[in-house]
Amino acid sequence: MDNLELKKHANDVRKGVVTSTHAAKSGHPGGSLSAADVFTYLYFEEMNIDPANPEKKDRDRFVLSKGHTAPGLYSALANRGFFPVEDLTTLRKTGSYLQGHPNMHIPGVDMASGSLGQGISAAVGMALGSKLGEDDFRVYTLLGDGEIQEGQVWEAAMFAGHRKLDNLCVIVDNNGLQIDGAIDEVCSPYPIDKKFEAFNFHVINADAHDFDALRAAFAEAKATKGQPTAIVVHSVKGKGVSFMENKAGWHGKAPNDEEYAQAMAELDKIAEEIAKEGK
Repeated sequence: MDNLELKKHANDVRKGVVTSTHAAKSGHPGGSLSAADVFTYLYFEEMNIDPANPEKKDRDRFVLSKGHTAPGLYSALANRGFFPVEDLTTLRKTGSYLQGHPNMHIPGVDMASGSLGQGISAAVGMALGSKLGEDDFRVYTLLGDGEIQEGQVWEAAMFAGHRKLDNLCVIVDNNGLQIDGAIDEVCSPYPIDKKFEAFNFHVINADAHDFDALRAAFAEAKATKGQPTAIVVHSVKGKGVSFMENKAGWHGKAPNDEEYAQAMAELDKIAEEIAKEGK
């Protein structure tokens, strides 16, 4: 898939984030938007998946360790064809299968998540299972940079490095912000790359919003043997919506009607620019 198509899909994913959180009047748009390009690349190009057969045995697995950014995952899944895009407006509503954090009743979701720090442990277990079993698949997990303040993350990383799980790819969404502010002021996890290297990971730094950079990073991860890979993607929280960008407050705040209209107008403008680029 070329970059123009990926940009279009990523913009649609962002629209789904804004639409669903606005409809729910709650949710976490900031971190969902910062990871929208990563979600898009994973689901539209990188992973071996089939929306028509979401439980096929040899599929690649994905665990959203930072489970509060479910609106981004749901939008990617819907736009990829796992379930109707129209269902995104039922986010967090009573009776909806799209609740505030992922669960395994949702087509395409491989692991329930939400308690920060635990998703990577599940992903490590899946990667080990692939090594021990007959099915050959890769495992991807997305963590928040604030989330890696959790000790369990490093226990899982130590085990993955020790077991040389080269079918595991850990992605850290490094947007620099968490619910209480800048991560380096709350409890700094820097330098993130050096910490993963110390746990025997192959580490790659990449621009989260550059599809060429993402393509190169994931190709390098797949080619790496004998150790797991951590890709630290440097991103902008709220990317694509001007008044959300680099604002910690959009960690757990939904757009009101006026903000929704402005956000969708900005994303529509981006869609127009993408369309012009393709002519």
